[in-house]
Amino acid sequence: MLNLNLYNVNAIVPTPAPDQIQPIAITGAIIHIGNGRVIGDGVITFNEGIITGVGSASDGINMQGHVVLDVQGQHIYPGFVLPNTVLGLEEVGSIRATQDVLEEGDINASVRSAIAYNTDSEMIPTQRFNGILTAQSTPQGGLISGSSSVFKLDGWNWEDAMLVEDVGMHMHWPALRIRRRSPETGLFETTDNEDYEAQTQLLHSLFQAAQTYTGEPINLNLVAMQPIINGSGKLFVHVDQAKEIISAIRFARSYGVEEIVLVGGAEAMQVVDFLTTQDIPIIYERIHELPMQAWHDVDAPFKTPFLLHDAGLKVGIGGGATSLDRQRNLPFFAGTAAAYGLDRETALSLVTLNSAEILGVADRVGSLEVGKDATLFISEGDALDMRTSQVLGAYIQGRDVDLYGTQQELYERFREKYANQIE
Repeated sequence: MLNLNLYNVNAIVPTPAPDQIQPIAITGAIIHIGNGRVIGDGVITFNEGIITGVGSASDGINMQGHVVLDVQGQHIYPGFVLPNTVLGLEEVGSIRATQDVLEEGDINASVRSAIAYNTDSEMIPTQRFNGILTAQSTPQGGLISGSSSVFKLDGWNWEDAMLVEDVGMHMHWPALRIRRRSPETGLFETTDNEDYEAQTQLLHSLFQAAQTYTGEPINLNLVAMQPIINGSGKLFVHVDQAKEIISAIRFARSYGVEEIVLVGGAEAMQVVDFLTTQDIPIIYERIHELPMQAWHDVDAPFKTPFLLHDAGLKVGIGGGATSLDRQRNLPFFAGTAAAYGLDRETALSLVTLNSAEILGVADRVGSLEVGKDATLFISEGDALDMRTSQVLGAYIQGRDVDLYGTQQELYERFREKYANQIE
């Protein structure tokens, strides 16, 4: 007989929050704007999901008719922005039925993460209680993976959760050398990519066809490529190795692509002058990883965000180099960057305003400014330090988001179970 007790209804994700119905004022806070500015004894007000006032208590911000929350001495941050994630597209990496992130074939330009995004993913609450309130859900697979969209991490369905649809196309530049298992020894080895020329030629063929495409006959991949060709769309170029970074950027420029974002960029410092000349923003992703080469400094990934920023490049921090369950550590990636050269508020901007600007959503999120969405959270301590970070409350477009999830439920369950056994 089937044991129905195996199915725990409490595992359902929290119900999406209702719309804000009363203006709210939060007082007594240390407000981190996200652009480098910090306001002590600050006040922030918002109504109908939009920030209406930000300043210090002495500024006399109008709070008449507001629900006032006094959070004396606690911190308010803009919601963190997570670029390049499979959040909402993948649930359990080892179970194919829970994945909607990979498509077969090399050219998948017509694929859109927007319609595949699953608002009922149990991974979403695990991001929110670390302050991640906005994410760029990104398809994977092939040389051209498709277009990504930016979502609010609260909503009944993908239309509700959508912040900005189809923010850019994603190209994975082929590697010159690849790791594979040797058929003779069974061990992993690094060898030349025998398909490199064929893969780059396939990309040339796609871009050439897109340039000359007239609309007939209907070809969904070529239709999807038109924003890249006509200059109205972004191209996110996923590549790590120095030589390949140069090749990929030059390839895109040769077809007139204007807006290019480098994603990954493990060896970006080796070609930093080239990137500066080309004015390429970077979503850097390997902060909590070992260096790609054995002879590099072991702390090179920790220092790279500071060095790239110091060179004058716009840098954001993404999650694509780490597994989905570790991407909730995004603020602590920024904390590591702060420990290795960046000042605290600049490091904060790498997971707030910088990332929002790179994704093209800075008019809505990324900083706490009048007219932007009231997407923010309250933390008891420094949100970039895992020792002190404790998110007490969060708002997405002014909606009071439920931060209680499966992990909190398990904590409460087993704390109650074992509390009586401790003498």
